[in-house]
Amino acid sequence: MRLLRVRIMEDKIQRQRFELKYRISESKALQIRQFVQTYLDCDIYGQTQPNLSYRVNSLYLDSSNLKTYQDTINGDRNRFKLRLRYYDEKEGPINFEIKRRYNKVIRKQRAKVKREFLNDLLNGSVPTYNHLVYKNPEQLQSLSNFIYLQNLLGALPKIHVTYLREAYEMHDNNSARVTFDRSVQSSSRFNIENGLSARHDNPVSVFGNTVILELKFTDRFPHWMEELIQVFHLRQQSAAKYVDGIIKIKNRKLTTV
Repeated sequence: MRLLRVRIMEDKIQRQRFELKYRISESKALQIRQFVQTYLDCDIYGQTQPNLSYRVNSLYLDSSNLKTYQDTINGDRNRFKLRLRYYDEKEGPINFEIKRRYNKVIRKQRAKVKREFLNDLLNGSVPTYNHLVYKNPEQLQSLSNFIYLQNLLGALPKIHVTYLREAYEMHDNNSARVTFDRSVQSSSRFNIENGLSARHDNPVSVFGNTVILELKFTDRFPHWMEELIQVFHLRQQSAAKYVDGIIKIKNRKLTTV
């Protein structure tokens, strides 16, 4: 319960940032962990958890023709994704998130919504302050923008993605963040009417035993990140959990036909 209360109280989202992604082995991830720990602190959600990691759940919304998926596949420079992110299976808020890409810049909008209003909002309710954990104009605008884009696309929940995240950040600001994501799983089978779950029905493993390393920074590229890339011979790669999850699900269906 303490973990849940802290997560509701604090929100250190990097609203505008650059992201560099890498696919690495577990052995290299452990070496990079030691390097990163000399510059950043493990975030408060992972400090007391096994392997310094906590579970992240995302339910991605898309149109019937999977427009946001297609935009990513086609490499559109200006695109966005809609997702519902949550950290607890039974209680706590649901983050309504818009993740936009403008060329190389990532911009995020997030509204923390009371869980009991999830289905009302997805089924057409007009956003109000009553739906929000934080009742301020910025949060209401973020929620309204999410609902607008959802309606524009006719977007519905498509796949559920879950993984274990180990995260590091600056002690007093959000200018730099490093995350290791493990055990990424995806499923197109879920029942949102009975509440969001952290469990999957017959999931696929999206990246296998590969760890997804992400370097995130808001302004200038930190010198120590550049050193990290050189020391560990990292090569930037795509690792889109939503898109790769859909591809894996499609491939499994083809092999079972």
